[in-house]
Amino acid sequence: MAGGGGTIGTDRGGGGGAGGFRTSTQTGISAGTVITVTVGDGGAYASGGPGNNNGSNSSISGSGLTTITSAGGGFGGGDGNSSPAYAYGGSGGSGGGGFALSGVNTAGAGNTPSTAPSQGNSGGTGAYTAPAYGGGGGGGAGAIGSNGSGGSGGNGGNGSASSITGSSVTYAGGGGGYSNNGVYGTGGTGGGGAGASGGTAGTANTGGGGGSGGSDGSGGKGVVILSLPTANYSSTTTGSPTVTTSGSNTILQFNGSGSYTT
Repeated sequence: MAGGGGTIGTDRGGGGGAGGFRTSTQTGISAGTVITVTVGDGGAYASGGPGNNNGSNSSISGSGLTTITSAGGGFGGGDGNSSPAYAYGGSGGSGGGGFALSGVNTAGAGNTPSTAPSQGNSGGTGAYTAPAYGGGGGGGAGAIGSNGSGGSGGNGGNGSASSITGSSVTYAGGGGGYSNNGVYGTGGTGGGGAGASGGTAGTANTGGGGGSGGSDGSGGKGVVILSLPTANYSSTTTGSPTVTTSGSNTILQFNGSGSYTT
């Protein structure tokens, strides 16, 4: 999972999109191969202006491996009355929610760049029914973000579950949109932050998008998890991953960048 998108945090803001959610099974890896793991950071809260504060990409790579890259989540759009350019949510693994411009869908696109299967969904667009405003919810790995509805913030899209650790955990939920009417969007399951006065950060190491509304609306950091047969586990790592076992497999959870040597 890549890092979730951050928000601009105005009273008309959309939620941040979740980081891209991808899985891969790889075989035929030679002994001594160094698997390099990059864990993307969540996008920061940005005060004013177009955010351009997408989450950062996560990836695994190494000799003989197919490189897998998950795209950072798109940022949530902001106050379109200050400048129309501010209203657009960013595109990414999942798209950020937008504000509202007449006749224009301002939601950020998900699954950008395109992968198969899809790594995420689009955000929701915002709504403006004067004097009430509602930002769209950020997209999640499992569902699109909800549209704002003229005084109500849109809910973040739900994430997707994985049992790679041995138990089901949901990752990559979208952030909720903000409303100046006090009806905030909920964060999507899987770490999406709720819209709130002050915003809500996406949960760390889930890739959740930030909830719109203020300075706490940053995206959650991503995570990379490797599972391999315990019989082949070398224990040679950098970056201090959390190491557990499940059945006949050893699980390495990287909450920060590092490596594993086969």
